[in-house]
Amino acid sequence: MRGAGVDRRTVLAGAAGFAGVSAGLVAIGVARRREPDVADPEAFLDRVLGQPGAVPDVRPGPVEHGRFRSTARLGATVPWVLIRPPGRHRRLPLVVALHGHGGTVAQLLEPRWDLPRFLAAAVADGVPPFAIAAVNGGDTFWHRRPSGEDAGAMVTREFLPMLGGRTRDLRGAPIGLLGWSMGGYGALRIAGLLGADRVAAVVANSPGLYLDPAQAHPDGFADPAEYRRYSIMERQRDLDGVSVRIDVGSSDPFAPAVRAYVDGFADGADLTASFEPGTHTLGYSLRLLPAELAFLGTHLAARS
Repeated sequence: MRGAGVDRRTVLAGAAGFAGVSAGLVAIGVARRREPDVADPEAFLDRVLGQPGAVPDVRPGPVEHGRFRSTARLGATVPWVLIRPPGRHRRLPLVVALHGHGGTVAQLLEPRWDLPRFLAAAVADGVPPFAIAAVNGGDTFWHRRPSGEDAGAMVTREFLPMLGGRTRDLRGAPIGLLGWSMGGYGALRIAGLLGADRVAAVVANSPGLYLDPAQAHPDGFADPAEYRRYSIMERQRDLDGVSVRIDVGSSDPFAPAVRAYVDGFADGADLTASFEPGTHTLGYSLRLLPAELAFLGTHLAARS
Protein backbone atom coordinates (compact mmCIF):
# COMPACT_ATOMS: atom_id res chain seq x y z
CA MET A 1 0.00 0.00 0.00
CA ARG A 2 1.59 3.24 -1.08
CA GLY A 3 1.47 6.38 0.95
CA ALA A 4 -0.43 4.65 3.77
CA GLY A 5 -3.60 5.08 1.76
CA VAL A 6 -3.20 8.86 1.28
CA ASP A 7 -3.50 10.42 -2.16
CA ARG A 8 0.03 11.02 -3.44
CA ARG A 9 -0.65 14.56 -4.60
CA THR A 10 -1.91 15.48 -1.12
CA VAL A 11 1.18 14.05 0.50
CA LEU A 12 3.47 15.98 -1.82
CA ALA A 13 1.69 19.26 -1.12
CA GLY A 14 1.83 18.68 2.62
CA ALA A 15 5.52 17.84 2.52
CA ALA A 16 6.36 21.04 0.64
CA GLY A 17 4.48 23.16 3.16
CA PHE A 18 6.09 21.60 6.19
CA ALA A 19 9.55 21.73 4.66
CA GLY A 20 9.35 25.53 4.62
CA VAL A 21 8.09 25.62 8.21
CA SER A 22 10.87 23.30 9.35
CA ALA A 23 13.61 25.38 7.75
CA GLY A 24 12.37 28.46 9.58
CA LEU A 25 12.09 26.69 12.92
CA VAL A 26 15.60 25.25 12.68
CA ALA A 27 16.97 28.75 12.13
CA ILE A 28 15.00 30.07 15.12
CA GLY A 29 16.21 27.22 17.30
CA VAL A 30 19.86 27.81 16.49
CA ALA A 31 19.56 31.57 16.98
CA ARG A 32 17.87 31.24 20.37
CA ARG A 33 19.92 28.34 21.68
CA ARG A 34 22.26 30.73 23.49
CA GLU A 35 19.53 31.60 25.96
CA PRO A 36 19.66 29.08 28.85
CA ASP A 37 15.92 29.23 29.61
CA VAL A 38 14.76 28.27 26.10
CA ALA A 39 13.55 24.71 25.48
CA ASP A 40 15.55 22.30 23.32
CA PRO A 41 14.95 23.20 19.63
CA GLU A 42 14.46 19.51 18.83
CA ALA A 43 11.58 19.29 21.31
CA PHE A 44 10.19 22.56 19.92
CA LEU A 45 10.15 21.10 16.41
CA ASP A 46 8.38 18.00 17.66
CA ARG A 47 5.65 20.02 19.33
CA VAL A 48 5.00 22.08 16.20
CA LEU A 49 5.32 19.35 13.58
CA GLY A 50 3.54 16.61 15.50
CA GLN A 51 3.03 15.30 19.01
CA PRO A 52 6.25 13.59 20.11
CA GLY A 53 6.04 10.01 21.28
CA ALA A 54 6.18 9.20 24.99
CA VAL A 55 7.66 6.18 26.73
CA PRO A 56 4.83 3.91 27.98
CA ASP A 57 4.35 3.65 31.73
CA VAL A 58 4.43 -0.14 31.90
CA ARG A 59 6.68 -2.74 33.47
CA PRO A 60 9.28 -3.93 30.92
CA GLY A 61 10.25 -7.50 30.26
CA PRO A 62 13.70 -9.01 30.89
CA VAL A 63 16.77 -7.73 29.07
CA GLU A 64 19.77 -10.01 28.51
CA HIS A 65 23.18 -8.44 27.94
CA GLY A 66 26.26 -9.96 26.29
CA ARG A 67 29.43 -9.29 24.32
CA PHE A 68 31.31 -11.10 21.58
CA ARG A 69 34.44 -10.55 19.54
CA SER A 70 33.51 -9.78 15.94
CA THR A 71 35.77 -10.89 13.12
CA ALA A 72 33.63 -8.93 10.66
CA ARG A 73 34.27 -5.77 12.69
CA LEU A 74 38.02 -6.42 12.66
CA GLY A 75 38.25 -7.93 16.13
CA ALA A 76 36.14 -5.37 17.98
CA THR A 77 34.38 -6.54 21.12
CA VAL A 78 30.75 -5.60 20.59
CA PRO A 79 27.95 -5.48 23.16
CA TRP A 80 24.50 -6.82 22.40
CA VAL A 81 21.12 -6.97 24.11
CA LEU A 82 18.13 -9.26 23.82
CA ILE A 83 14.81 -7.76 24.92
CA ARG A 84 11.91 -10.07 25.70
CA PRO A 85 8.32 -9.12 26.52
CA PRO A 86 6.98 -9.77 30.03
CA GLY A 87 5.62 -13.22 30.81
CA ARG A 88 6.43 -16.70 29.61
CA HIS A 89 6.54 -17.32 25.89
CA ARG A 90 7.57 -20.24 23.71
CA ARG A 91 9.39 -19.87 20.41
CA LEU A 92 9.36 -16.10 20.21
CA PRO A 93 9.91 -14.63 16.74
CA LEU A 94 12.97 -12.39 16.57
CA VAL A 95 13.38 -8.81 15.38
CA VAL A 96 16.88 -7.41 14.90
CA ALA A 97 17.06 -3.67 15.60
CA LEU A 98 19.78 -1.52 14.02
CA HIS A 99 20.75 1.78 15.66
CA GLY A 100 21.50 5.02 13.87
CA HIS A 101 24.75 6.90 13.28
CA GLY A 102 26.37 7.69 16.62
CA GLY A 103 24.03 5.28 18.39
CA THR A 104 24.60 2.19 20.51
CA VAL A 105 22.52 -0.61 22.00
CA ALA A 106 22.81 1.16 25.36
CA GLN A 107 20.99 4.14 23.84
CA LEU A 108 17.96 1.97 23.09
CA LEU A 109 17.69 1.19 26.82
CA GLU A 110 18.00 4.76 28.08
CA PRO A 111 14.97 6.27 29.87
CA ARG A 112 14.30 8.69 27.00
CA TRP A 113 14.02 5.76 24.55
CA ASP A 114 13.33 2.62 26.64
CA LEU A 115 12.65 0.12 23.89
CA PRO A 116 11.82 -2.62 26.47
CA ARG A 117 8.80 -0.62 27.69
CA PHE A 118 7.58 -0.02 24.14
CA LEU A 119 7.76 -3.76 23.46
CA ALA A 120 5.95 -4.56 26.72
CA ALA A 121 3.21 -2.04 25.90
CA ALA A 122 2.77 -3.45 22.40
CA VAL A 123 2.28 -6.99 23.69
CA ALA A 124 -0.06 -5.77 26.43
CA ASP A 125 -2.14 -4.10 23.70
CA GLY A 126 -2.53 -7.40 21.87
CA VAL A 127 0.39 -7.40 19.44
CA PRO A 128 1.66 -10.97 18.96
CA PRO A 129 4.79 -11.28 21.15
CA PHE A 130 8.32 -11.24 19.81
CA ALA A 131 11.84 -10.52 21.06
CA ILE A 132 14.14 -7.71 19.94
CA ALA A 133 17.90 -8.17 19.61
CA ALA A 134 20.33 -5.32 18.99
CA VAL A 135 24.10 -5.12 18.58
CA ASN A 136 26.62 -2.30 18.29
CA GLY A 137 27.47 -1.71 14.65
CA GLY A 138 29.65 1.38 14.83
CA ASP A 139 29.10 4.17 12.32
CA THR A 140 29.87 2.33 9.08
CA PHE A 141 26.31 2.16 7.68
CA TRP A 142 25.95 -1.62 8.13
CA HIS A 143 27.91 -2.60 5.01
CA ARG A 144 31.50 -3.41 4.10
CA ARG A 145 33.83 -0.43 4.16
CA PRO A 146 37.22 0.00 2.42
CA SER A 147 38.92 -0.88 5.72
CA GLY A 148 37.34 -4.33 5.55
CA GLU A 149 35.01 -3.69 8.48
CA ASP A 150 31.53 -5.03 7.71
CA ALA A 151 28.83 -4.48 10.33
CA GLY A 152 26.21 -6.00 8.02
CA ALA A 153 28.14 -9.27 7.83
CA MET A 154 28.52 -9.13 11.60
CA VAL A 155 24.71 -9.23 11.87
CA THR A 156 24.08 -11.95 9.32
CA ARG A 157 27.14 -14.20 9.81
CA GLU A 158 27.92 -13.77 13.51
CA PHE A 159 25.11 -12.25 15.56
CA LEU A 160 22.16 -14.21 14.20
CA PRO A 161 23.95 -17.60 14.36
CA MET A 162 25.16 -16.78 17.89
CA LEU A 163 21.62 -16.04 19.05
CA GLY A 164 20.35 -19.22 17.45
CA GLY A 165 22.93 -21.25 19.32
CA ARG A 166 22.48 -19.61 22.74
CA THR A 167 18.72 -19.38 23.18
CA ARG A 168 16.06 -22.05 23.02
CA ASP A 169 13.00 -19.82 23.32
CA LEU A 170 13.61 -17.96 20.05
CA ARG A 171 12.15 -19.02 16.73
CA GLY A 172 14.42 -19.18 13.73
CA ALA A 173 13.68 -17.68 10.33
CA PRO A 174 11.83 -15.73 9.24
CA ILE A 175 12.90 -12.76 11.33
CA GLY A 176 11.97 -9.09 11.33
CA LEU A 177 14.26 -6.08 10.95
CA LEU A 178 13.86 -2.62 12.44
CA GLY A 179 16.14 0.38 12.06
CA TRP A 180 16.39 4.11 12.54
CA SER A 181 18.21 6.56 10.24
CA MET A 182 21.49 4.83 9.30
CA GLY A 183 19.95 1.69 10.78
CA GLY A 184 16.83 2.16 8.67
CA TYR A 185 18.98 2.03 5.55
CA GLY A 186 20.80 -0.97 7.01
CA ALA A 187 17.58 -2.81 7.80
CA LEU A 188 16.28 -2.39 4.24
CA ARG A 189 19.60 -3.46 2.76
CA ILE A 190 20.02 -6.53 4.99
CA ALA A 191 16.40 -7.56 4.42
CA GLY A 192 17.07 -7.45 0.69
CA LEU A 193 20.22 -9.53 1.07
CA LEU A 194 18.51 -12.21 3.18
CA GLY A 195 15.32 -12.28 1.11
CA ALA A 196 11.78 -13.35 1.86
CA ASP A 197 12.72 -16.86 2.99
CA ARG A 198 14.59 -15.42 5.98
CA VAL A 199 12.82 -12.09 6.56
CA ALA A 200 9.07 -11.68 7.08
CA ALA A 201 8.96 -7.93 7.62
CA VAL A 202 11.20 -4.87 7.76
CA VAL A 203 10.52 -1.44 9.23
CA ALA A 204 12.69 1.58 8.43
CA ASN A 205 12.11 4.76 10.43
CA SER A 206 13.63 7.91 8.88
CA PRO A 207 16.04 5.80 6.78
CA GLY A 208 19.29 7.48 5.77
CA LEU A 209 18.94 7.44 1.99
CA TYR A 210 20.65 9.70 -0.56
CA LEU A 211 19.82 10.69 -4.12
CA ASP A 212 23.27 12.16 -4.81
CA PRO A 213 26.56 10.35 -4.02
CA ALA A 214 28.14 13.72 -3.27
CA GLN A 215 25.68 14.21 -0.40
CA ALA A 216 26.09 10.74 1.10
CA HIS A 217 27.70 10.48 4.53
CA PRO A 218 31.44 9.74 4.23
CA ASP A 219 31.25 7.24 7.10
CA GLY A 220 29.18 5.05 4.80
CA PHE A 221 30.09 6.10 1.27
CA ALA A 222 33.63 7.27 0.65
CA ASP A 223 33.15 7.91 -3.07
CA PRO A 224 30.62 7.44 -5.91
CA ALA A 225 31.84 3.89 -6.52
CA GLU A 226 31.05 2.83 -2.97
CA TYR A 227 27.68 4.58 -3.19
CA ARG A 228 26.79 2.72 -6.39
CA ARG A 229 27.81 -0.59 -4.86
CA TYR A 230 25.79 -0.26 -1.66
CA SER A 231 22.96 2.14 -2.44
CA ILE A 232 19.50 0.54 -2.31
CA MET A 233 17.78 3.25 -4.35
CA GLU A 234 17.19 0.98 -7.35
CA ARG A 235 17.04 -2.37 -5.54
CA GLN A 236 13.45 -2.46 -4.36
CA ARG A 237 12.88 -5.82 -6.05
CA ASP A 238 15.31 -7.37 -3.56
CA LEU A 239 12.44 -7.04 -1.05
CA ASP A 240 9.89 -8.99 -3.10
CA GLY A 241 7.90 -11.15 -0.68
CA VAL A 242 8.93 -9.11 2.38
CA SER A 243 6.37 -6.90 4.12
CA VAL A 244 7.88 -3.40 4.16
CA ARG A 245 7.00 -0.37 6.26
CA ILE A 246 8.79 2.97 5.84
CA ASP A 247 8.07 6.08 7.92
CA VAL A 248 9.70 9.47 7.53
CA GLY A 249 8.75 12.95 8.66
CA SER A 250 7.64 15.24 5.85
CA SER A 251 10.26 17.80 6.97
CA ASP A 252 13.05 15.27 7.45
CA PRO A 253 16.13 16.05 5.32
CA PHE A 254 15.99 12.46 4.07
CA ALA A 255 12.34 12.75 2.96
CA PRO A 256 13.00 13.51 -0.76
CA ALA A 257 15.24 10.46 -1.15
CA VAL A 258 12.85 8.28 0.85
CA ARG A 259 9.95 9.41 -1.33
CA ALA A 260 11.91 8.51 -4.48
CA TYR A 261 12.75 5.12 -2.97
CA VAL A 262 9.11 4.44 -2.08
CA ASP A 263 7.96 5.46 -5.55
CA GLY A 264 10.39 2.91 -7.00
CA PHE A 265 8.46 -0.09 -5.65
CA ALA A 266 6.45 -2.07 -8.15
CA ASP A 267 2.66 -1.85 -8.14
CA GLY A 268 1.31 -4.51 -5.83
CA ALA A 269 4.37 -4.56 -3.55
CA ASP A 270 3.63 -5.28 0.11
CA LEU A 271 4.55 -1.74 1.11
CA THR A 272 3.23 0.67 3.73
CA ALA A 273 4.73 4.16 3.77
CA SER A 274 3.92 7.32 5.72
CA PHE A 275 5.09 10.92 5.38
CA GLU A 276 3.48 12.45 8.46
CA PRO A 277 4.43 15.88 9.82
CA GLY A 278 7.75 15.58 11.63
CA THR A 279 11.49 15.78 11.20
CA HIS A 280 14.61 13.79 12.11
CA THR A 281 14.10 13.66 15.88
CA LEU A 282 13.68 11.05 18.60
CA GLY A 283 10.22 12.42 19.35
CA TYR A 284 9.09 11.62 15.81
CA SER A 285 10.60 8.13 15.93
CA LEU A 286 8.92 7.31 19.25
CA ARG A 287 5.56 8.57 17.96
CA LEU A 288 5.66 6.00 15.13
CA LEU A 289 7.21 3.17 17.18
CA PRO A 290 3.96 1.60 18.55
CA ALA A 291 2.51 1.24 15.04
CA GLU A 292 5.83 -0.10 13.76
CA LEU A 293 6.05 -2.74 16.49
CA ALA A 294 2.46 -3.77 15.75
CA PHE A 295 3.37 -4.09 12.06
CA LEU A 296 6.32 -6.36 12.88
CA GLY A 297 4.43 -8.51 15.38
CA THR A 298 1.46 -9.02 13.07
CA HIS A 299 3.55 -10.00 10.05
CA LEU A 300 5.84 -12.27 12.06
CA ALA A 301 2.84 -14.07 13.50
CA ALA A 302 1.38 -14.49 10.02
CA ARG A 303 4.58 -16.27 8.94
CA SER A 304 4.82 -18.54 12.00
